[in-house]
Amino acid sequence: MPFHALPMGSAPGGGVVHISYTFGAFAAILVDGSVVTWGDSQSGADSSAVAALLTEGVVQVVATDGAFAAMKANGSVVTWGSGGRGGDSSAVAALLTEGVVQVCGNCGTFVARLSNGSVVTWGSSPFGGDSSAVAQHLTEGVVQVCGTNTACAALMIDGSVVTWGDDAAGGDSSGVALLLRDIISVTGSGGAFAAIRQNGCVVTWGDDAEGGDSSEVAALLTEGVVHICGIEQAFAAIKADGSVVTWGQQNMGGDSSAVASLLTEGVVAIC
Repeated sequence: MPFHALPMGSAPGGGVVHISYTFGAFAAILVDGSVVTWGDSQSGADSSAVAALLTEGVVQVVATDGAFAAMKANGSVVTWGSGGRGGDSSAVAALLTEGVVQVCGNCGTFVARLSNGSVVTWGSSPFGGDSSAVAQHLTEGVVQVCGTNTACAALMIDGSVVTWGDDAAGGDSSGVALLLRDIISVTGSGGAFAAIRQNGCVVTWGDDAEGGDSSEVAALLTEGVVHICGIEQAFAAIKADGSVVTWGQQNMGGDSSAVASLLTEGVVAIC
């Protein structure tokens, strides 16, 4: 699932280049690399404890339900907000001082990918904050991390995928383990993952109702898929011919039949 954010340049107000949000607070990155927060103090609006670290150099802010994580240009990460939702990173602080190249968040967990290919996790243990069960696979070779609401996935340099967190939301990928090879990208919805293989086919797992079951459109996902976008309960896949395939909860975007005639060709992006 994508982290909570508004795209670059879409935020109102002079000097603001990016806005992220929890359930009750906003965090804005300004053009000078500083961060401004507001809203519910318990949900990340109160950044006073780390204010000195947010005056410059912030390049990305990622959110869980109740906390923020700011990645800085020097490769360090600063967190604040609800401790149980990832705002307290003290247990892994020594691992977040440099070398971080990507941070993603789900409802309660943050995952940081380091330049050496290792992964650091913190936050809600059931949602993936505790990655000890797969820790031996996350020490090197990770090229992408992403999440559903309550699970996490790491794409490895050899094209395999490692998952952990809530089994029902994609943390358990054992049912498709034999298919998770030659993977080039992984995307999450609220409760499922969708992976694209090198040959353009798609593998899905997790909550059936939120896109984990793609059997109804399986014949359309055997080749040619170049990009997948996930929302709370559905996925949309763009194919090389410019067509779009959707699946998941029908009334939440999984059913595109009403506009199907407009999605047969010429689509270049989905947001």
